[in-house]
Amino acid sequence: MYIGSHISIRGGYLEAARTALKIGANAFQYFPKNPRSLTVKAFDVRDADGCAAFCRENGLLSIAHSPYPTNLMAEDDKGFRSTVASLQNDLEIADRCGSVGVVVHFGKWKSKDPLQGYKNSIQCLNEVLTGYEGDALLLIENQAGEGTDVGTTLEEMVHIRKLTRYPGKIGFCFDTCHAFASGLWAGSDWAALEKRGEELGYFEHLKAVHLNDSMYAHGSRRDRHANVNKGFIGEAHLRSLLQSAYIRHIPVVLETEPGKDRTHREEIAYARSIAEMEGAE
Repeated sequence: MYIGSHISIRGGYLEAARTALKIGANAFQYFPKNPRSLTVKAFDVRDADGCAAFCRENGLLSIAHSPYPTNLMAEDDKGFRSTVASLQNDLEIADRCGSVGVVVHFGKWKSKDPLQGYKNSIQCLNEVLTGYEGDALLLIENQAGEGTDVGTTLEEMVHIRKLTRYPGKIGFCFDTCHAFASGLWAGSDWAALEKRGEELGYFEHLKAVHLNDSMYAHGSRRDRHANVNKGFIGEAHLRSLLQSAYIRHIPVVLETEPGKDRTHREEIAYARSIAEMEGAE
């Protein structure tokens, strides 16, 4: 399996890949630029190419994560334009680094008409992907339901993808904590969720997983990650997910607090051991 964690790019993209390998990971996630800004980044192409080559040579899979201010549902023109330019920049970097894709949160919508929010997201995705010829995908991530009612269901993910002009350039990232917090997944019902996702056509486009336990109970709508088996989801339920055939060949990334050595070395090994256990629920 491809299991790893979020890695800093403080030393560059290639160094992030090297760090992942050093801590026993064969997958990793990174912010392609400042995670708190939508400013377009002029990046070192040679460093990105070096990252791609290193990952190919060592069997690593990577995903990028768009900055926190990214909002597919931006209501104002300035926010819309900034989001489009930023995501195009993210895709360029991720594609050059050889990454599977760029994870993007569904978005925030606080106005009364959610339909307009969905229309905004489709327009934004269309604008971002027009003329894009790279291999890295945009990976829409399910949300926890904290502060917004949208983006928490598989149906939303699937239908938004279908309604865009470029569905082939869009995939999904499943966040375990978000799914649990939103009420989408109770932990004990992975088989039922998997069946529903198959019927909807969700899992055939699942390209990455964020592996996080939850600090709060099912349906809490609180987006607070806990380390594996240190939260309300627990080892047995996460094992059910990790042993799914849909998870076997895609990057599974921890977004949890690092261990005493300031890395996720031990948690990566633990997650891998869970995935290899017999007797999933």
